[in-house]
Amino acid sequence: MHNILGDQQKLAQSIRAATPRRPHLGWLLAGLAALPLPGAYAADPATAVAEQEPTLKSVTVTATRREESLQKVPVAVSVVDGEQLERDNRNGVASIVQQVPSLNFRTGASNKDTSLFIRGVGTISTSPGVEPTVATVIDGVVYARPGQATLDLLDLERIEVLRGPQGTLFGKNASAGVLNIVTKAPTADTHGYIDQAYYSGNESRTRFGIGGSLIPDTLKGSLTTLFGSYDGNVDNQHNGQEVNGYNRKGVRGKLEFTPSDDLKLTLAADYMQSHDDAPNGVVSKALTPAFAGALNPVRASSDNRDINTDTRSHVEDINKGLSAQLDWNLGDYTLTSITAWRGWNNTQYQDGDRLGTVTAAFPGTADKGDLDFNQYSQELRLASPKGQFLEYVGGVFYMHVKDEETYQRTLTTTTSVNRGIADYSTRSDSYSAFGETTLNFTSSLRGIAGLRWTHDQLEYEHRRSSTSAVQVSGIQPATSSSGSVDEDGWSGRLGLQYDLSDTVTTYLTYSRGYKGPAYNVFFNMQPRDTDALKPETSNTWEVGIKATSWNNRLTTNLAVFHSAYDNYQANFFDTVAGQVVTRLINAGSVSTEGVELDYALQATQQLKLSGALAYTRARIDEFACPAGAAASCNVNGKPLPFSPDWKSYVRADYTIPLDNGLDIELGTDYSWQSEVQYDISQNVDTKQGAYGIWNASVALADYSNGWRVALLGKNLADKSYSPLLASGGSYIYRAVPRDDERYFGVQLRKDF
Repeated sequence: MHNILGDQQKLAQSIRAATPRRPHLGWLLAGLAALPLPGAYAADPATAVAEQEPTLKSVTVTATRREESLQKVPVAVSVVDGEQLERDNRNGVASIVQQVPSLNFRTGASNKDTSLFIRGVGTISTSPGVEPTVATVIDGVVYARPGQATLDLLDLERIEVLRGPQGTLFGKNASAGVLNIVTKAPTADTHGYIDQAYYSGNESRTRFGIGGSLIPDTLKGSLTTLFGSYDGNVDNQHNGQEVNGYNRKGVRGKLEFTPSDDLKLTLAADYMQSHDDAPNGVVSKALTPAFAGALNPVRASSDNRDINTDTRSHVEDINKGLSAQLDWNLGDYTLTSITAWRGWNNTQYQDGDRLGTVTAAFPGTADKGDLDFNQYSQELRLASPKGQFLEYVGGVFYMHVKDEETYQRTLTTTTSVNRGIADYSTRSDSYSAFGETTLNFTSSLRGIAGLRWTHDQLEYEHRRSSTSAVQVSGIQPATSSSGSVDEDGWSGRLGLQYDLSDTVTTYLTYSRGYKGPAYNVFFNMQPRDTDALKPETSNTWEVGIKATSWNNRLTTNLAVFHSAYDNYQANFFDTVAGQVVTRLINAGSVSTEGVELDYALQATQQLKLSGALAYTRARIDEFACPAGAAASCNVNGKPLPFSPDWKSYVRADYTIPLDNGLDIELGTDYSWQSEVQYDISQNVDTKQGAYGIWNASVALADYSNGWRVALLGKNLADKSYSPLLASGGSYIYRAVPRDDERYFGVQLRKDF
């Protein structure tokens, strides 16, 4: 049996072998004193430590559909390590936004209603008839809707955040960026582990994994399971229950079959069942005295974590999938086939009025939504050999998506009960052919050319019935409609890459982004919503430099970009029969520009510093105001929602080797962002002010015997913040994050 804890084990052992013993405080001071001055990066090798030179671990990414060094790929990419995410109690896509300044996330009471943003651009919509601006890809499989990937991610190797249009190579359309998620491959060595964590608030997480060779040199496998639960950090004063928690269990398995050196077949299956009871918003501000009175005994405030509701908002969610990836070496060429199916079932219950009693002024609203979703995809890709004048990756892609939903709303007044039920479905088929070439003009100068053709077919059906023949609050009269649309779109990339030296590369690229047509299909859909939205297109210029210096101890990656979007698909407030609703429209033209910096410094064998900084100026250039808009259309020049101008992240990790083979590991990180507006209509009450979150951890590990125990503290400064603020008419409500207040936890891991 082998004791495995990844690269952390190797690093700790090398530290013990390469350094003399010193008092712990002395090591910390020595490590900080070793930070080089800017002019010290070219130090005389004779002065280096004789035993072992500290270096950064090389990072490999698949941003160009080939395995390549992060420092060589001509794309702006941020990489987050999977094991570190689990150690930091960051368990899904939503939790990594603090570490990647260019990435933002819109949460919701249901994971079905979430959205991702890169460089300030994303799509906010509950409609199944619109595709995301930011694509999510897991092990080569494109996920059609972002909510499919917002639960816990099992057996995670790394997450690559590719910034800017990536539609040329990544499955479907990705007009703003891609989350390329890679899970761990089975290993030949037989190993297993159990990982148990407890956190304040009665949060428990258990992971168990086992893997190794099933048939020597031919078949390897791995299996990982998860059990997690959390009571929550919001109190319902109506019944005394704690909410905003979860209960999840899941499993992921892989088989890797290699009958010959030229053929590899990887089969993967995953299943995640989740019960989440996030409230449908916690009231942070009452806009009328009447609503403030109805909310009693809860008092609205910016850090409120109490609700008073008679309907329990919660979600039952099942995500599952199968995939088969075949990699076949045809001489120096590689043919890759990825066949996948994914299923998704989601049932949500929501308290629409957010109150515990029905009054004449405030009727009760309760919603139930059911989702049955299936997608099938097939990708064929051919990669040419490396080292030739002409290198290329090309292929074809097909995806079929079927989404069926039923949404029911019950309106209860002091004198009557009204119900509306809508059944709606969407079906889409996407076909594409793509290719990207690299022309190696010299050993230092390369040209980049990529092109993708996409044909999208989209259709919908919608039927709504109502117990009322006329419009009542929140329920429109009965209606039915259907429609279909098909569009052809082009996307691609052109660029030059030039190596200033063996350790410094620069690139300049132009990218064309494309996002297909859409329908605004939702419960209260009206005849005015039956027209298809036009495709969204973008043009992006990016210049970057990636440098490795100081004997591979320092990496600095800088990107400067400008993007312009036409026919931007966005939600805006509109009026239908006297009621304010959100309506998906072609909002006009927007642009985003900025500067991004990622860096890592192995200051000493013990001390590593890393971080990222992003300035993103995402603005509305010209807004196409819809007829009868309920909110002000005077938003030109205003920021796009969920896009702070500044975000930063810094991290320090320090290891102290002990004489008895133990290691003490210290870690701390701090994330900060400037003010952010959550509403495209620029509501003054939906701004979150600037804030920072400080976390820290200390661990004791014995890697030779395969165990580690850690204590961590989250949000040590006890800063309350809101990842979502929205208007409910007579009040403002907010989402409450897991780290809305200080909390602590302990983690234990044993490898065998």
